[in-house]
Amino acid sequence: MHPRFSRTLLSCAALLLIGQSLCARADVFVSSEKDNTILQMDGEGKIIRAIPVCLRPRHLAWAQGGKQIMAACGDSNQIGVVDVAGAKLVDHIPTGESPEIFALSPDSKTAYVSIEDASQLAAYDVASKKPLFSVKTGAEPEGVLATPDGKWVFVTSEVANAVYKIDVATRKAVGQVKTGMRPRRFALTPDGAELWVSNELGSSVSIIDTASMKIRQTLPFKLTGMRASDITPVGMLMSADGKTVWVALGRANHVAEVDVATRTVRGLALVGKRAWGLALSKDGSRLYVANGQSDDMTLIDTATRRALKTVPVGREPHSILTN
Repeated sequence: MHPRFSRTLLSCAALLLIGQSLCARADVFVSSEKDNTILQMDGEGKIIRAIPVCLRPRHLAWAQGGKQIMAACGDSNQIGVVDVAGAKLVDHIPTGESPEIFALSPDSKTAYVSIEDASQLAAYDVASKKPLFSVKTGAEPEGVLATPDGKWVFVTSEVANAVYKIDVATRKAVGQVKTGMRPRRFALTPDGAELWVSNELGSSVSIIDTASMKIRQTLPFKLTGMRASDITPVGMLMSADGKTVWVALGRANHVAEVDVATRTVRGLALVGKRAWGLALSKDGSRLYVANGQSDDMTLIDTATRRALKTVPVGREPHSILTN
């Protein structure tokens, strides 16, 4: 565990002894697709308020230094902008049809959005809301990741079973690599050398060398007594120190903790139905898991991989943010 996480955990434990919890003060935000809301909760999973937004909110991202949340609203064909303090939708960026996943450039000036119905990645200027450019991909693009240096954007194609590398400067795809079946989401190592891709119908994760755009390794998931077709990894999250990747295994109703160095599964945590969305608390002590088909969120102690509790979060929770 990262030393910073250890120090914070000790601080939290000390505060609990005197009836206070620093860990519980941070807020958690969950998008609810069928309720057209973002739920704001405390760190213990208690609902603070429901924020009405655009139709079918899915992927979420922080903007304006945490003062705003941007939400991809698939049935409104837009990226909604939510003022956190005021708890209301204050603006939006029109997009192509059915946006699901997006990534912001490091300076937050550009939004890169996967437009499923058009089979393309579209870039939008956040300030002017105008489209900047688009790049054709394979059918049903979904996962999007912009590198911290601002030079590259990666996007998955669920139908082509491929990942595309896009050069931001030239606005062109400069690399492509085949993955497992139905690639969905990304996790990037802190040094930018490896891109981890979840293969929903391949029951695996592909590990890509970002420079050569070649597969370094494929990590399959197996659960005792469970068919491979029921293990459907989607959401992924890498720890800040790059030593751990958490993988939500979808219909398998588990989350896997993977050791990055050894490419092995350290253990599993039992969660709700169709686990997809993941977020870590700021101190790394808790993992929040959105369970889309049981309409709830599971709170996991990352040190023990034990589920602490499961709380309701509206209908079809998709993504989670923490602050």
